[in-house]
Amino acid sequence: MSNVDIAKRTLGVDYKHGKANIIVWAPEAKKVSIHFYNSNKTIDLQLKERGYWQGTAKVIENDTYKFIVDGKELPDVVSLSQPEGVHGPSAVVDLNTFKWTDQQWVNPALDNYIIYELHTGTFTSEGTFAGIESKLDYLLECGITAIEIMPVAQFPGNRNWGYDGVFPFAVQNSYGGPYELQRLVNTCHEKGMTIILDVVYNHMGPEGNYLNAYGSYFTDKYKTPWGDAINFDDAYCDEVRKYFIENALMWFRDFHIDALRLDAVHAIKDLSHKHILQEIKECTDKLSSLTGRKYHLIIECDLNDNRYITSIDEKGYGMDAQWTDEFHHALRVAAGNEKTGYYEDFNGIPDLAKAYKDAYVYDGIYSIYRHRTFGNKASGNEGPQFIVFSQNHDQIGNRMLGERTSMLLSLEMQKLLAGAVIISPYLPLFFMGEEWSAPQPFQYFISHTDEDLVAAVRKGRKNEFASFHNKGEAPDPQAEETFNNCKLRWDLIAQEPHKTMLRYYTALITLRKKHPALHILNRKQLSVKVNKEQNTLVLRRWHAKQSIVCFLNFSSKRQHIPFPTLQGNFIKLFDSASPDWGGKVAAVELISSAAQLEIQPESLLIYGTENV
Repeated sequence: MSNVDIAKRTLGVDYKHGKANIIVWAPEAKKVSIHFYNSNKTIDLQLKERGYWQGTAKVIENDTYKFIVDGKELPDVVSLSQPEGVHGPSAVVDLNTFKWTDQQWVNPALDNYIIYELHTGTFTSEGTFAGIESKLDYLLECGITAIEIMPVAQFPGNRNWGYDGVFPFAVQNSYGGPYELQRLVNTCHEKGMTIILDVVYNHMGPEGNYLNAYGSYFTDKYKTPWGDAINFDDAYCDEVRKYFIENALMWFRDFHIDALRLDAVHAIKDLSHKHILQEIKECTDKLSSLTGRKYHLIIECDLNDNRYITSIDEKGYGMDAQWTDEFHHALRVAAGNEKTGYYEDFNGIPDLAKAYKDAYVYDGIYSIYRHRTFGNKASGNEGPQFIVFSQNHDQIGNRMLGERTSMLLSLEMQKLLAGAVIISPYLPLFFMGEEWSAPQPFQYFISHTDEDLVAAVRKGRKNEFASFHNKGEAPDPQAEETFNNCKLRWDLIAQEPHKTMLRYYTALITLRKKHPALHILNRKQLSVKVNKEQNTLVLRRWHAKQSIVCFLNFSSKRQHIPFPTLQGNFIKLFDSASPDWGGKVAAVELISSAAQLEIQPESLLIYGTENV
């Protein structure tokens, strides 16, 4: 295991009480100094073991500095703040000065997570952490229990999804910087809200990436879709692993983040005897033992390999949960999505039924899209280990025009998709504005300063959509207009149909929380039946004496479905076609075994036993 101090940061400029302990890794350098701008002093650092240069200095908080490596001035790649952006000097920050008031906070178990993904820059007009804070009461009223913030590591300019970050330890200056993030987390906990942070350990962005000027942070042994892979198993990898492990621990320890969502871990290349994810998990568990707090590690993974979410004791990497794209793909094809690109592998409700039962659709079967047998079975993994959604930042942004389902599907179908997510035996995730059918797109946007890089990004975006055969031109990712078009318009909530849709989502979430058969995520107490000709699906879930039966009609016609042969009368718990939610015809309130049930087009019906 890398030599990681669980209790504190050891890399970069660690500032306390007017004194900075300085350590920078530059194994090939001949001379390393640090220059502080406000105090106008330069300090030579001393070379220690394994390429670390160290020193101490008396400085003031917020002083700015750069390292001088063999005569070249560079920002600190372990910087906590880049007040002038990715090319400017780093700033001295003391993360210990914030007065936390969340000592009584307990991070809930994953099965209590109802997740709301948001992008700081477009979630509110302010585009800041303070803007998010102003909406927390609204989210709590909706029933959301956890917010997931897209990456906040410093990126070029003020407009970016966050996956082009180049300073993993620095909090984006235009969002409010590190102190404002601490304040947001503290406020979340005071209000009973969990906070998840998206981090990127599979690549770094192209502009402002100074890592290789210090050491071998990348390897040419492997390639990712974004360039050379991060060096987790080549020469000098011990120090690179330490860098990213310390980053994960910092978010938990110094920012009180409850869970990390690790982006695209399938692009992490590591053939070490111990995978970097396993090492992050082991160090996280040690930190948890030290602090008495529980931390969760959530991954995005495109491999359908349950080794990632299987415990270390059972020879897995120990991640706690993963995003499940295949549920989304099957759901969207059931709703009429064109079978282009990665959707060509999916066959609508039969695959949706499999996703409900098995989590992975491709679990050792042949994939036409990949031209190979793909995946393994996840039968031993629990429901809370999977996160499902009808849309997220990727699935919207993967479209050339960035259309949400609100731009593509009828209101009735939107309601059906929301219900399909809520009734699953998995953790539900919603994308910001989805709950009120926000019409704003979520398109890809950047604010790079290198014109050649901007041109390359524009070209790359056009090529990316070749397999989707979209018509028209991709929006210019560099244009400020593209970014502004993605900002949510909160005034629409008071208007129809958005007002009704918001009530609908709130009622659905309340229903899930109320009924044990829905909120207890037992994958074994579930059955599902499909009628491909009707394009309907019947999902039954049960717990103790309660049984709940959900009817989903993805067709454009009314359908008649026999009620399953079950004992007792069933009362209607939810009806998406009810006039309460802007529908036209409500279903019967009470139904018994084997009766014929009429369900409206593009709608959801939920019935439950009276024994709750």
